[in-house]
Amino acid sequence: MKQSYKYIGKSIPRSDTPAKSTGEALYVADLKRPGMLFAKLVLSSEPHSKVEIDVDSIKNIPGIVAVYTYDDVPHIAYNSYEWFYGVASKRDEYILNNEARLVGDRIAVVVATSQELAEWGAKKLNIKYIPLKAVISLDEAKVTEGCLADVKQIIAGDADAGLARADYIFKDTGRTAKIHHAAIEPHGVMTEYDEYGNLVIYSPCQTVFMVRMHISRVLGIPSNRIRVIKTTMGGSFGGKGQIILEPIAAFITSQLKRPVRLVMSREDVIKGAVSRNAVELTFITGVDKNGKITGRKIISHFDIGAYYTNGTAIMMALGKKAFRLYDIPNQLYDGHAYYTNTVTGGACRGYGSPQLHSVMEIHMDRIAEKLGVDPCEFRLNNLIEAGMKDPSGATDLGEAHPKECILKGMELFDWKRRRREVASKNTDRYAYGVGMACGTHGNGYKGAFPDFTNVEMELLSDGTVYIRISAHEQGCGTLGTLIQIAAEAIDINPSHIHMIEADTFSTPYDAAGTQASRVTFVLGGAIKKAGEALRNRLKEAYADLHSVPVDAVFVENEQVYSTQDDKKYTYGELAIAYELKYSLNLAVSLQYESPANPGVYATGFAEVRVDKYTGHIDVLDLLCVHDIGQAVNKTLAEGQVEGGAHMSLGYALCEEIDVYPNGQVGSTNFSKYHIINAPSMPKVRAYFIEIPDEHGPYGAKSVGEMAAVVPAPAVVNAVNHALGTHIMNYPLTPERVIEAWEKVKEQES
Repeated sequence: MKQSYKYIGKSIPRSDTPAKSTGEALYVADLKRPGMLFAKLVLSSEPHSKVEIDVDSIKNIPGIVAVYTYDDVPHIAYNSYEWFYGVASKRDEYILNNEARLVGDRIAVVVATSQELAEWGAKKLNIKYIPLKAVISLDEAKVTEGCLADVKQIIAGDADAGLARADYIFKDTGRTAKIHHAAIEPHGVMTEYDEYGNLVIYSPCQTVFMVRMHISRVLGIPSNRIRVIKTTMGGSFGGKGQIILEPIAAFITSQLKRPVRLVMSREDVIKGAVSRNAVELTFITGVDKNGKITGRKIISHFDIGAYYTNGTAIMMALGKKAFRLYDIPNQLYDGHAYYTNTVTGGACRGYGSPQLHSVMEIHMDRIAEKLGVDPCEFRLNNLIEAGMKDPSGATDLGEAHPKECILKGMELFDWKRRRREVASKNTDRYAYGVGMACGTHGNGYKGAFPDFTNVEMELLSDGTVYIRISAHEQGCGTLGTLIQIAAEAIDINPSHIHMIEADTFSTPYDAAGTQASRVTFVLGGAIKKAGEALRNRLKEAYADLHSVPVDAVFVENEQVYSTQDDKKYTYGELAIAYELKYSLNLAVSLQYESPANPGVYATGFAEVRVDKYTGHIDVLDLLCVHDIGQAVNKTLAEGQVEGGAHMSLGYALCEEIDVYPNGQVGSTNFSKYHIINAPSMPKVRAYFIEIPDEHGPYGAKSVGEMAAVVPAPAVVNAVNHALGTHIMNYPLTPERVIEAWEKVKEQES
C-alpha cells in the first residue's frame, strides 16, 4: 500500500516563481560592478588553421583595455570534463589557442570599458589563418589516421555464442545528430576580487567545486582563495556542466584586478560551447523462435568533436545503459571515439541515453515487425525485472519496472485498438501511425565514481530552518524538491526552510554537483537523513530539559511535547530554551554517501500524422509513463516530463547543428536551428509508476534526464508505422521523410 505523506507527493509552488516571472531575478548578464570591464571572445572562422593575430590593430583604441591571445595566457592544458581531482582524462584544452581546431575555437579575447566596444574590437581584430587539413564528417574521421581517439568495450557473457544459438539474426544501423542545448540563457560569467583578496567567480554552472579546481590548476591560485558562487541559471541541460568561460574571465581579472563580465551570444554558444555528440550505432541481435533475444552486439562510432572532453565517458555511459533495459546475458558493446574539426561534444541531457535508445528502439520495432509480433509484446518478452543484476557487473537494477510502464501505457493509450485501427484515418495526403519505445537511465555515479555530499542543517531561534548543501538549481525546481524532502523529515512547513545554492565559501563540499541525475537521489537522501537527525535532536533536547525518556517525546506540527510532561514547545521555543540551559544550538552536520544506483525506466506512446506531400510530421498524442519510485512534487515531475518531451521531439524531428563540408556552421541562430515551437507541441500526458525504491529518499528516483529519452524513438516508430518506412537516421526532416516514402512507393509499384 502506498504510504501517505504530509509534503512528499504534493504540488507545492516553487518559491522562485515570483522573482523569475516578474524579471526581478538576476542572471549573470544582469550583474554590474563599479569599474566593471566587458570581455568578448574571438572565435575562429576556420575549422583547422594556425592562427596569427595582430593585436596592435585595435590595442591602442581608447576604451580597449586589453587584448589577450595564446601568447599571453598560461599554457597549462586541462580537460573541461574533469570535475574532481581524482578523475583524470586526456588534457588538450587551453584558455586560448594558437591553432584553431574548429569553427568557434577560442583564439583571443578583447576587454573594453563597454560591451559595444568589446564587440567592435573583436570584429576589427586583424587575424591571419594558415590552413591545415580539416576532417569534418564522421565518415571521413573513420578512415583518417590520427582521428581515432579511443576504443573501449563492455562485455557480458559471450555475444558470439548467443548469436550462434539464434534462429534469426537482425542488423540495423542508425545515426543521430549534433544537438545544441538551446538553454534560454547563453553562457556567461562574472569575476572580481573581494575586499579580502579572494578571486570570486559568479557562474551559472552545475559544479562549483569543479570550477574552483580548474581555475586553481590553470592560474596557480590556491583553492582556498577562490570563491565560486552559483548564480541564477536560465537552463543548462548539461551544457553548463563543463567549464568554458570561467578560466578566461578569471585570468583577465587576475591580470587587470578589475571586475569582468563575459557573456556569449547565441551564435557563439552554438559554435563555441559544446553539443550533444553525433553517433552512428549498429545493432546485431539474435532472436530465437520464442521471440527471446539470445545475444547482441552493439558497435558505436562517436563524433567527439575537436577536443577530447568527455567523449569517451559519454560513449561508455551509452554502452552501460544497453545492459540495463533488456535481459540479454550475452552482449558486447564496442565503442569507437573519433576527433573531427567540428563543435566539441559534451554532456547533454541523458548523457548517451537519447542516442542509444533513439536507434535501439527502432531496431527493436523492426525485429518485432519481421517476427510478426506486437512491438509491446516483443519488449515485454525481453525486458528486465525488479531485483535483477546488471550482467556487465554494474550496480544492481533495484526496483526496476519497465514492464509495468508498458502495461500501464498500453491501457492508457488504448494501444491494441489504436494500433489496429489507426490506418483507417488515412487519406490520399495524410498517413497516420502509432509507435512506442522504452528507455532507461540512472541515479548518480555510484559504482563508477565517488558519489557523496555533505549537509548542514540548523534550527534557528525563530523556528525556521537553514540548510547548507551544495545544490545547483538549473531552473527545474531542484531547491523546492529538496526543501519538500527536508520538510517531510523535520515535519515543518516548507515555507519555514531556507536553502542557498552552491557557494564554495558557504556550502559544504559535494563530490559531483548537478550531474548524472543524482540530485534527488543523493542530495535528497542526505537531506532526509539530516532532517531525521535534526528531528531526533529535538527529541533529545526536550528529554534533556525535562529528564524524560527520548522515546516518550514527540515531534510533530512544529511542536515538541512528551506524554510524561505538560510542557509543549514550538521549535523556536525549544531552540531558545536549549541554548539558555546548555549553551548549544540545535544543528546537525553529516556526510552522506549514495547507497545504490538503481535504474529508472520509461515508455513513450505516440500517434502521428504524416503529410505525404511535404514530409511534415504532426505529433497528435504523446503519453509518457515513468517509473520514478515516488514523485516528490507531482507538478514539477510533470513539468520535467513535458520539458523533456519538447527536447526529445526536437531531437526526433528538426534539431541539428548543421556543419557544412567546409566546416562552417549553418545553424547559428534560432531562425536556422529549428526547435519545436508551442503551436507544434502536442499535449503531453504523464503517468508515474510509483513503487518506492528502498534506497531513494521516500522511495524517490530521478526523472529529469530520463524524460528526454523515449519520445523521440516513439515518434519515429510511429512515422515508420504510418508510412511503412524504415527510417533510422535523425532528425526526420521533411526531405528525409519524402526520400523514404518515395522508396516505399517504388517498392510497391
